[in-house]
Amino acid sequence: MTAVDIRTDPPLANANLAALWSAAWGNTGPADFQPMLTHSLVYLGAYDGTRLVGFVHVAFDGGVHAFLLDPTVHPDCRRTGLGTRLVTEAARLSAERGAEWLHVDYEPHLAGFYAGCGFRATEAGLLRLTP
Repeated sequence: MTAVDIRTDPPLANANLAALWSAAWGNTGPADFQPMLTHSLVYLGAYDGTRLVGFVHVAFDGGVHAFLLDPTVHPDCRRTGLGTRLVTEAARLSAERGAEWLHVDYEPHLAGFYAGCGFRATEAGLLRLTP
């Protein structure tokens, strides 16, 4: 692996995101990622050469609250600090673009990762809207 380059709001083709999603999550994700990208406060792509190996995006409410979503790192690049780099840069850019709070939901086994990125645990609620 060469040095990974993190790019802000790069043009991302659905096929490239689907390939990363498939490697990282075992499915290709949404059929069309473009609406998600359009509604992001910021999104980041991490590249090893020309290959997309990481992604994260931040949605926002149009005010002071932003929401970290889909931090994704290709299995070949895990445990290299790339996930932390993506989250840290997404937080920095979110603040730069006007957000005052960055929210994230995560599964219990990821608590240490998010604490290491500076998040503190809070109580939150979740309502599933589809069966």
